[in-house]
Amino acid sequence: MEIKQVIVTGQHQVELQTLSLNDRLEPDEVLIETEHTFISAGTELANYSGKDPNVLVPGAWCAYPWKSGYANVGIVREAGQNVKSVAVGQRVYTFGPHASMIKVNQQSLIIGVPDDIDPSIAASSRIAGVAATAIIISEIPKNAWVAVYGLGMVGNLAAQMFQILGCRVIGIEPTEHRRELANQCGLSITVGGSPEEVQKAIKDITGGQMAHIAVDAVGHSSVVMQALKATANFGQIVLLGSPRVPVEGNLTELLSAVHLRWITVRGGLEWCSMIYLNPLGC
Repeated sequence: MEIKQVIVTGQHQVELQTLSLNDRLEPDEVLIETEHTFISAGTELANYSGKDPNVLVPGAWCAYPWKSGYANVGIVREAGQNVKSVAVGQRVYTFGPHASMIKVNQQSLIIGVPDDIDPSIAASSRIAGVAATAIIISEIPKNAWVAVYGLGMVGNLAAQMFQILGCRVIGIEPTEHRRELANQCGLSITVGGSPEEVQKAIKDITGGQMAHIAVDAVGHSSVVMQALKATANFGQIVLLGSPRVPVEGNLTELLSAVHLRWITVRGGLEWCSMIYLNPLGC
């Protein structure tokens, strides 16, 4: 059968191509007609813009031409004879690509979407899974101060999750609109400004305690260094974003602070979470 699929063919180049999808359905496969897909502002746009150097490495998972995809919601049109978890006609959520029709093995993550949930909202819920990694991997002390750097969708949701768990959350974001949106989402403390101004604000807000947990939801090494300075002794830094662009700096400054102040640095790649049946090499 012919399908339409989004293909990233090169840096800042994307096409909606007509491709062929094998009509044969394996016993464990599900055929899904797409209703909505969700684009990652981090991973997918980094690959589209060429910020991830692997796009130019033959055989890499995101090498051009790349069949992008992040989250997919659609209707099951056919199901293989071994498929028991979903039924034909059911709306489901998967990690499928941006394509009009997709095939998914039932061993992959396939979740039914209730009728009372907007399918576009269901597709965007993928970002909540990314954000939840921060609270899964953190050791959260009672009444902790948490500084979240970056209040895009991932950072905003992570900040809300820490707050729900009883933490005192400080959202750091240079863009005023994002700070206002975070306030509307229930985050009462947000700050912007230069790194020096942010550092002073965190010190003042916490009464000198600094952050027990600092979260980089930006994915930039320079932000990690800012988070380091805002982290209390014996605190934690969570790398919720994936650093991609090179940043020049003094590595000893980072390692020395980690060593002398007993700071723990935690990687927060969503794919290593135990909720996935087949994590990517984790």
